[in-house]
Amino acid sequence: MKKQKRRTLTFVYITLIVLSVIWLFPILWVFLTSFRGEGAMSVNYIIPKTYTLDNYKMLFSNSSYPFARWFGNTFFVATVTCIISTFITVAIAYSVSRIKFKFRNRFLKLALILNMFPGFMSMIAVYYILKAIELDGTLIALIMVYSSGAALGFYIAKGFFDTIPYSLDESAMIDGATKKDIFLKITLPLSKPIIVYTALMTFMAPWMDFIFAQVILGQQKQKYTVAIGLFTMLQPDKINQWFMPFTAGCVIIAIPITLLFMFMQKYYVEGITAGGVKG
Repeated sequence: MKKQKRRTLTFVYITLIVLSVIWLFPILWVFLTSFRGEGAMSVNYIIPKTYTLDNYKMLFSNSSYPFARWFGNTFFVATVTCIISTFITVAIAYSVSRIKFKFRNRFLKLALILNMFPGFMSMIAVYYILKAIELDGTLIALIMVYSSGAALGFYIAKGFFDTIPYSLDESAMIDGATKKDIFLKITLPLSKPIIVYTALMTFMAPWMDFIFAQVILGQQKQKYTVAIGLFTMLQPDKINQWFMPFTAGCVIIAIPITLLFMFMQKYYVEGITAGGVKG
């Protein structure tokens, strides 16, 4: 039995190591390429022969590709969307979890069905609505689009609120607490994991989105997000010159997300696991 267990564990560890190498290889390659000082888009080796910071300097010094402006646009959109979407999601999830209103089950089924359809199916209709109200081509339009879809992502948060005993609410009401007091002073302090999870998810969506941003912003280069801006560096006539600065940009935009996950990982795991207990 011990030999069989040891063989099984050895096989599992080897498999995990191989998968880790496969997963980490592209990340390592992009990171090393961002410091490469020779060659163009493709070379027949992985480890650079010379190292330089010129690729990073080129990102912030060339006016044709204002990466700093793109980074600021993306950070602004992601931050505002994160705040609005987190508020909407938590409010909807708490209401559905705690308030037994008429047609509640039908509402939950409808929301589940709507979640099955990808958001880009409504892309053209959303664009023409924004154009009709003269908001196309603006960062405000992006914030509106990302935030308006947040309410449908309440299922995991609802599952988390379902795990908080309703007896706590009843005890507080007996002591004279209002629903507002219960939500702000009891439920929210206990809901830090799901709030952090929701905030991370709503921050990441605008940070990585390309499709909606490209359709809404059009050709206004100064208003691009980093996803669109980096894509423009890969055009056939520019790719050899801009490929290594492109990889440098990939490294830079990964830093905020990586830091957020490092500091919030504990709450993120608690939120996603606790939210899956009940539906």
